Amino acid sequence: MPRFSVIVPAYKVQAYLQETLDSVLTQSYPDLELIAVDDASPDACGSIIDECAARDARVTAVHLAHNVGLGPARNAGLARATGDYVIFLDGDDTLTPGALQAVTDRLKATGSPDVLVYDYARAYWSGDVERNRLSHRLSEEGPASFRLADRPALLAMLMVVWNKAYRREYVEREGLSFPPGLYEDTPWTYPALLAAESVAVLDRVCVHYRQRRTGSITTTRTARHLEIFDQYDRVFGYLTGRPELERWRSTLHRRMAEHFCAVHADPRRLPRESRAEFFARASALLRRYRAPGGRSSLPLSLARTDRIRHALMRLGARRSYRLLSALRSARLALGRAASALGRGLRESSLRLHYRIQRLLPLRPELAVFSAYWHGGYACNPAAIEAKLRELAPRMRTAWICDPAHTSTLPRETVALRPGSAAYWSALARAGYLVTNVNFDRALVKRRGQVLLQTQHGTPLKRVGLDLQDRPAATPTRDFAGLLRGADQWDYLLSANRHSTLVWEKAVPSSYTTLEYGYPRNDVFHRATRTEVLELRERLGIPAGSTAILYAPTHRDYRRSRPDHLDFERLLQDLGPRFTLLVRTHLTYADADRPWDPHPRLVDVSSYPSVEELCLASDALVTDYSSLMFDYAALDRPIVIHADDWEAYEAARGTYFDLRSCPPGAIARTQEELVDIFTTGHWQGSRSAQLRSAFRARFCSYDDGHAAERVVRRVFLGHQTPTPPVIPLPDRAPTPSAPAPSRSPEAALAHVWP
Repeated sequence: MPRFSVIVPAYKVQAYLQETLDSVLTQSYPDLELIAVDDASPDACGSIIDECAARDARVTAVHLAHNVGLGPARNAGLARATGDYVIFLDGDDTLTPGALQAVTDRLKATGSPDVLVYDYARAYWSGDVERNRLSHRLSEEGPASFRLADRPALLAMLMVVWNKAYRREYVEREGLSFPPGLYEDTPWTYPALLAAESVAVLDRVCVHYRQRRTGSITTTRTARHLEIFDQYDRVFGYLTGRPELERWRSTLHRRMAEHFCAVHADPRRLPRESRAEFFARASALLRRYRAPGGRSSLPLSLARTDRIRHALMRLGARRSYRLLSALRSARLALGRAASALGRGLRESSLRLHYRIQRLLPLRPELAVFSAYWHGGYACNPAAIEAKLRELAPRMRTAWICDPAHTSTLPRETVALRPGSAAYWSALARAGYLVTNVNFDRALVKRRGQVLLQTQHGTPLKRVGLDLQDRPAATPTRDFAGLLRGADQWDYLLSANRHSTLVWEKAVPSSYTTLEYGYPRNDVFHRATRTEVLELRERLGIPAGSTAILYAPTHRDYRRSRPDHLDFERLLQDLGPRFTLLVRTHLTYADADRPWDPHPRLVDVSSYPSVEELCLASDALVTDYSSLMFDYAALDRPIVIHADDWEAYEAARGTYFDLRSCPPGAIARTQEELVDIFTTGHWQGSRSAQLRSAFRARFCSYDDGHAAERVVRRVFLGHQTPTPPVIPLPDRAPTPSAPAPSRSPEAALAHVWP
């Protein structure tokens, strides 16, 4: 008996069905049966299901003789289910990676409840993904499982069947089944929740609910939307037969009123000729199922306008309802107009404020910093800011960041909220401006202001004007604007000669290049072994474990985050002495976590300091990320996992072939990556030779004193780089802890590039 029966009905979804089925069959938790029901679909759905069943024995193909609709098609699948739990998935939606593992873990933790409710995200045809706005109602705090009466707010969530797992014995005991017609989820979901003796929640997105541009029932104008009334007749019929559930009548009546109003208000659903009938039938049902004794089903907690609309619909006052709806729309439009006017006035006043501030004297003792588009205290600007306060205590510093990041700032630094009056005052009057990206395009650099552009990585991938013939990798075609920004730079910080040559060609202007090394890497020569041990303990790295930092870069040829490694299998193959620190690129910061929980896998994507992650790790695995150039300054092993070099090179372009001069071993597949670590090649002599050559080429200035050289030149006016650069052989980067044991040199069978 499988753990899960996943039932997928299919009708006219041939473009999406394969992705849906694959999202089930590729789950890391394999104990499932997939029951795919071809609802006499006139397209290729049937053949897609048959091909899938031929490849995977877990698939049961069901072909219906004639089209019966979504509800009866689910019933056909349910009749064949043998799993402990039943999960429904529409033929154009998908399970997220690791969803079934998360569900089964939560079922075990909550005592096998009758119903488990999990979260979903809307996946738009544009590529945007937006999590359910009511996800806070799925908080896992409190009792592991409960009755619905303990958390009635769950009824305010979308009443659909596919965001829940149902214990099959419970479904059979209650005799739950789907009726024909549209809105078939309604008479299933309400009874399933109301009658459950135990309910649990999982605060995780397990389903991507596809928002199709066309073809969805919610965007189809048809008189079949009148079938909603039959479904609510069934809901209240169920309630009538269960006197112990009568207490829920008022709540269900309110939810029904909300549903009716939502359908009536959606111009995409009801044909014009059906609107009067819809309103009349809605009024009749609202009167018929009102709580006995005339008790109001509209609590004071409901918005006043909504309470009135519900009451008018119940009374059948269509003209008054239409007038109220028109007034409500007008009020909303007026509010939007007022907000837009307010924003316009505020922006105009801020522009005037900025112009006035630019007439006032500069403050040469003020330096303004920013990093990563209003992010927190990080990267080269942070290292320079700290060294500036040390060497020039008379200077005052301010940091531009969104309010969410102010906690990362040192107490001595003033936080500036982007767009505020203080922000514009600082940009207008600061003597020094330091960033690793770009300042506001409205910045007008004044005579006497000094702007230092630090950049945030050694460029392997093409940048600036070198992207003019690569539109897929170019976020903007405004190269003239790019050069206007560069014309404001007084200094450009470079980590090495390679970077100098690239930037001066790709972003040409009259700035002065400071080839001083990267200040953010100074900590690699200053951190103590004790600090490294404390970092490892804070991150949860077991004592004696070898910590691998996995930090891939983004792909210009993909909007969604690619999954290059199967982490569960990787950790299984590597064995218990390895721990994986996974840091996804900030481009994918809002994406769902694609991997299952694992005791030796630590998600460090939101950890504020990548430098600390480098210090805490024993080795780096990356692809084409500029982090490899920084990590090489630590003189610790680096392994390149380049499984899509040709595609990456074609889309973005690179300045040199990394395969010809890598910082360590190269793996083209996950199997090769495992082999590199299990045989010890990652820390062998050949790896050390490659790393040594790479360090000599790209880390010639990263000696722990880059920030001091920058501060003394830019802020203190020293013309000679001070202190002088320490030669590579004389440097002593912070060692890893614990020091990994050297493997025998016999393991040299691997083919090196």
